[in-house]
Amino acid sequence: MTVSRVLNRRETVKESTREKVEEAIQALNYRPNLLARSLAGGKSLFIGLIFNNPSNNYLGELLVGTLNRCREAGHHLVIEDFSTSSREKEIDALIERISGAGLDGVIVAPPVSEDEVILRKLRKHGLRTVLIAPREKSPDGISVSIDDVAAADRMTQYLIDRGHKRIAFVIGATDQSSSRRRYRGFDLAMARNGLAVDDSLVMQGNYTYRSGLEAGEHFMSLPEPPDAIFASNDDMAAGVMAAVHRRGLRVPEDISVVGFDDTAIASAMWPQLTTVRQPIADMGYQAVNLLARVIGDTDGRRHEQNLVLDVAVVERDTVGKR
Repeated sequence: MTVSRVLNRRETVKESTREKVEEAIQALNYRPNLLARSLAGGKSLFIGLIFNNPSNNYLGELLVGTLNRCREAGHHLVIEDFSTSSREKEIDALIERISGAGLDGVIVAPPVSEDEVILRKLRKHGLRTVLIAPREKSPDGISVSIDDVAAADRMTQYLIDRGHKRIAFVIGATDQSSSRRRYRGFDLAMARNGLAVDDSLVMQGNYTYRSGLEAGEHFMSLPEPPDAIFASNDDMAAGVMAAVHRRGLRVPEDISVVGFDDTAIASAMWPQLTTVRQPIADMGYQAVNLLARVIGDTDGRRHEQNLVLDVAVVERDTVGKR
């Protein structure tokens, strides 16, 4: 019990005793069996993170928040890449693997959090789950998300308030409902201000730099280019800006560009990107908290908590006034 208290950093051990135990641990090169500790009822949890996302910047932010909270709480994270295009047998094999890994629960990131086949199989195996940005509220009542419609509406209004009227929009990946929600927010703001959405100014993207570049090339080749482009994530906004620069034009002097997410690329590019700050790292952080709460439920109570986190428009250097 004394060794256990030292390993778990309990304050009830005398300092002299703690020093002796730590010396013995070092001399013996002792490594605790983490799974055994978890099964023995310790606070240390084994948590899985299931992802498949075309944006490395989004994934990086999510991992930062998830890992930070796991480190603070002494939990252990196992990461699995689930392809939403996998055949059913491949999905079954992946779920069998994580089911046999002794995980206490899993966090499911988009777009996997919208895949009904995978979610159904996870529930069938009795794995406790927290969904990040699901298509709709989790049937189990455990999810972390933002209001994509309101966020895109807010950014579009920001552009309109600065005199932009001919605004182009790059839609995100077709397999993610956030793409449709962000376009809906854009459409609502345009309609509210009496501005028509020109079909030639709406392009389908894939949440990737390449798709943003292609959309930007299309917009800038039009006889009447837009005066602003709203890309529904930062990776695509970076591609759009590259297309503008290829034409020898300047952002924001010749055209304004905005993004969505506020990942690391937004402040790394030049000029720095005006974007919607989605608290991606905090979503991962809060997902760990929610999952730990569900796992700690020993009296059978039903947890119903769909967290909706706040967003903000981050003003930088890519929006001018018209």
